Amino acid sequence: METRITRDKEEIYRFLSGTPELQLYTIGDLDDFFWPNTLWYAIYDKGEIQSIALLYTGMNPSTLLLFCEKDPYYPTELIKSIKQFLPEKFNVHLSPGLIDVFGKENIIKDYGQNYRMILARDPEPVPADNIRRLEMKDINAINSFYKVAYPDNWFDSRMIESGKYFGCFNEGSLVGVAGIHVYSPEYHIAALGNIAVHPDFRGRKIACKLTSVLCYDLKKSVDIIGLNVKSDNIAAIKCYDNIGFEIRSFYDECLIKNG
Repeated sequence: METRITRDKEEIYRFLSGTPELQLYTIGDLDDFFWPNTLWYAIYDKGEIQSIALLYTGMNPSTLLLFCEKDPYYPTELIKSIKQFLPEKFNVHLSPGLIDVFGKENIIKDYGQNYRMILARDPEPVPADNIRRLEMKDINAINSFYKVAYPDNWFDSRMIESGKYFGCFNEGSLVGVAGIHVYSPEYHIAALGNIAVHPDFRGRKIACKLTSVLCYDLKKSVDIIGLNVKSDNIAAIKCYDNIGFEIRSFYDECLIKNG
């Protein structure tokens, strides 16, 4: 058994594609848009990859992603073997139980548990009055909107260039946005993100309508659409459930120090 860094996309994808719904975000990071900011650690046994951890360095602090379905033996051994090479402080998205390898005493901030939801049925077209595709010319309005509606979100303005951000307008003002964190036609997957509604316009099903429009558009170029949502965000979960999303897995999100 050995651990090493790999930059072999085909090898990485071969392993991740075995559980594509679980590995939605890690598969997305194989895309050329994200690839330069990725560091891939793999643990091998008898010449075959048994587990993969991704350190995404495109944000500060970096984020470590490691997901597993069943036996945590290899993921646990992988974390133990790479721990010394990880940053002093970083975020983690880990399948349940794996945070224990770092030690709960090293958790700086616990963001709680998240559900991974997957779209389980084909989206239906919905009336799209006052909804349109957002463009880079809208970036100032988008940034101003997020400051009010979703100040803690992670938003990379370059993602607007994907053409997969939609906005809802009221009398010319942006009051709702739905977009993506991951979009890869090459790997046929997308992960939704940055979905928010202005506080003054909540309760009008704007998020549901925007998300439906986005999913209908995405299904033209991808096969799997997923998203992450806080397990205690009951309103959002209900919205996604009505659209056709189902909970398929969950993970822990924390900011930790490498003690």
